Amino acid sequence: MQKSILCLLLLISANSMAQTDTIFLKKLLESKPELFSGILNHPNKNEVQLMYTQVNRAKNNKPSFKTFSYRVDPQHYFYPASTVKLAAVIFALEKINELKIPELTAYSTMITDTAFAKQTPVTEDLTAADGKPTIAHYIKKTLLTSDNDAYNRLFEFIGRAEINAKLKKYGMTDSRILNRLAIGDSGIYEKNTNPIRFYNGKKLIYNQAAQYDPNNYPLTLSNLIVGIGYMDSNEKLVNKPYSFENKNVFTIADQHLLIKRLMMPEAFTPNERFNLKPADYELIYTYMSKLPTESDYPKYDTKEFWPTYAKMLFYGREKNATIEPNIRIFNKYGDSYGFIIDNAYVVDFKNGIEFFITAVVQSNEDGIYNDGKYEYKTVCYPFMKNLGRTIYEYELTRKKTQQANLSRYKLNYK
Repeated sequence: MQKSILCLLLLISANSMAQTDTIFLKKLLESKPELFSGILNHPNKNEVQLMYTQVNRAKNNKPSFKTFSYRVDPQHYFYPASTVKLAAVIFALEKINELKIPELTAYSTMITDTAFAKQTPVTEDLTAADGKPTIAHYIKKTLLTSDNDAYNRLFEFIGRAEINAKLKKYGMTDSRILNRLAIGDSGIYEKNTNPIRFYNGKKLIYNQAAQYDPNNYPLTLSNLIVGIGYMDSNEKLVNKPYSFENKNVFTIADQHLLIKRLMMPEAFTPNERFNLKPADYELIYTYMSKLPTESDYPKYDTKEFWPTYAKMLFYGREKNATIEPNIRIFNKYGDSYGFIIDNAYVVDFKNGIEFFITAVVQSNEDGIYNDGKYEYKTVCYPFMKNLGRTIYEYELTRKKTQQANLSRYKLNYK
């Protein structure tokens, strides 16, 4: 039985490569009804969108891609939650490089001031070894546990206009990033960002004035008005559909493009690559793949941030999951409003496996938004776990003409 299923999948793969890339994932999931029938029978209800990219290496180790998709629709809206943070991490490091200011680095002390209503200052960061806030430490917290404040400080440094200009520059034209997270940032407040100063010791290195972005970044989207009700800011039920209008947008295709460009810049032309230095890549790779329990600064409470806290695909965020020692997952997840999203590059060093997968699934049985009552544990997490493992198991069987050299992704986590 297992042999016949494998032959079927290999045949499907060959046919999909020759004809279209929209068949394979559907057939792969249908081959395991015990895991996926609940979702496959209600794909619209669960708002599933998937992309999977196979990586093939040439003799010089240069990668090439073959991508498969399932129900990907850039105009069908889903809330991207914290997945937008990976773009902010990249663009913050790019901005430091592009400023070309002597002595300014990701490790310079970053003091955040205020210049507009609802803005908050930062003069210290007690989770850092030296107690000083820096771009590098904000990146660590953003990637390790998806810290909202850390992302917000990166957002304020880059500026809203530059973030959206960068998305467009790199071909992510169906997306937009409008605001800070988890502080009710909207309207005129999201258009204004804080003044910031950078120091090395007591020496002022760079003074950035407050920024204002007048643009609105309109997109043509469906699925913006949803559900039967929502909880307002006073935790009162409003018996009207919820609106996602004027919120962040980060499509599955754009997320997938971003992570491929980040993890394998050599597959892109020099003009298409991010403006990052080797040390920048190492910083991002390290904290995308590092587990919260491997971190000393910040030091996390393991009851709140267990090893697989940030790993939806393959592990399903299970608290008691057995960690595979030869596998590292470089990812950025998101969870909000019933949506679970993960954008990942998975590496198995022992078996020479590597692949990209980006996925979203949603569950909100009562149709009430912003009430914190979603079926994450019973629907979304198991789907993500099974999806990651199913693709991984397929990759174990996939024949490759050239073995990948994955040494660049073996990092020092101490």
